Amino acid sequence: MSVLFENVTAVTMDSANPVLKDALVAVEGTKIASVGTERPAGEFERVIDCAGKVLMPGFVNAHTHVPMTLMRGYGGGCDLQHWLNDYIFPAEAKLDERCVAAGAALGLAEMIASGTTCIADMYMKTETIAQTVLEAGISANLACGAVYFGNPADFSPEQCSDCANHIRLYENWHNAGEGQIKVDASIHAEYTSCAPAWKWVADFAQKHGLRMHVHVSETHLEHEKCIEKYGETPAQVLDQYGVWQNGGIAAHCVYLSGGDAELLAKRGVAAVHNPASNLKLMSGVAPLFFLRDQGMDVALGTDGVASNNSYNMFEEMKVAALTQNWNFGEDHGQLSAADILAMATVNGARALGRDTGVIAPGKIADLILVDFTHPNLFPCHDVMENLVYSADPSNVVMNMARGKIIYENGQFLTLDMEKIRAEVQDYALPHIFGGK
Repeated sequence: MSVLFENVTAVTMDSANPVLKDALVAVEGTKIASVGTERPAGEFERVIDCAGKVLMPGFVNAHTHVPMTLMRGYGGGCDLQHWLNDYIFPAEAKLDERCVAAGAALGLAEMIASGTTCIADMYMKTETIAQTVLEAGISANLACGAVYFGNPADFSPEQCSDCANHIRLYENWHNAGEGQIKVDASIHAEYTSCAPAWKWVADFAQKHGLRMHVHVSETHLEHEKCIEKYGETPAQVLDQYGVWQNGGIAAHCVYLSGGDAELLAKRGVAAVHNPASNLKLMSGVAPLFFLRDQGMDVALGTDGVASNNSYNMFEEMKVAALTQNWNFGEDHGQLSAADILAMATVNGARALGRDTGVIAPGKIADLILVDFTHPNLFPCHDVMENLVYSADPSNVVMNMARGKIIYENGQFLTLDMEKIRAEVQDYALPHIFGGK
């Protein structure tokens, strides 16, 4: 389909022309065809008058656990380890394919309505998530997050079910939907696995040219226990087994030791900052200025809804900006609104190996429209400031993923919300929580 956005203020995330007023942006098929202030030649199947609206790249939510929408707020008030062991792991043990499909659909609906067009997700029963993503229309880097709690001496691909999960996910879903879905290799974390598992996943990634997705140094306890056990930090010990050879993403990075950020930058690994989740679980605040100074790209993620409690990337941007200003601003000054927006768009796209996140010719057409006539966005002295500090999901009036409009004016065009609500309410929640 060909679409022309006219009379629009375009926040392009292109450093050459970061904000274009009275712009025209043309989309042909899955890609952006032209960007400028003069009407392009030719006819369009649809022309959208965007007066009073801002067009920007869709958000790239670079670290999610989509089906955890079913556990929104469950186990609140705990630190990470108690939350995982006392609440989340027992609940997840009850998940079946139908629960995962329902939770994934609900999570994707929330993200689509709030402006997300691409995600990096790590979760179990990943093929079920892949099917739901394909139907929803957004792009996704999917990973199953290898876990192995057994004796390392007993490890084998046959003993670790996540080895088979990696193989099936790659063979059945890598590049599905003409690249809509990409598969990442993944280790859940250093503390939920062991060296033979790291080596197997690293070898699998190198064999197939896959990027890596791992939780890294999320808490001080995790970081220090790893040093106590191995004499090295999580980033360093995983590197010894080739985990970072193809680059990828390291989620959280709150407590990196000296040399960790430099090592990860050298390997082409981006840090994914999850400020709301880290604050709720009392994990801390990642030092973004330091990570950036060491050469790491920094992207933004929400983490799972169980620890956030939403997939609201507007909120994530604002919390990221405010916490950095408070914790590090005295020495470094403020992160600019443009810096924060880059983390939520173009940096995330680069971290996931996606050709999107920028409004420029030839890029994938992942675009959202934000209505700046709403009271919370008026008046507007600086478009980027308003997007970071004032906007919220209710301001998103259109979501275009890969050139296809999948949400517009409150209506989902690829998802059946009535069916999703019924499946969550009548099946998934009773299945996990019983009579609660």
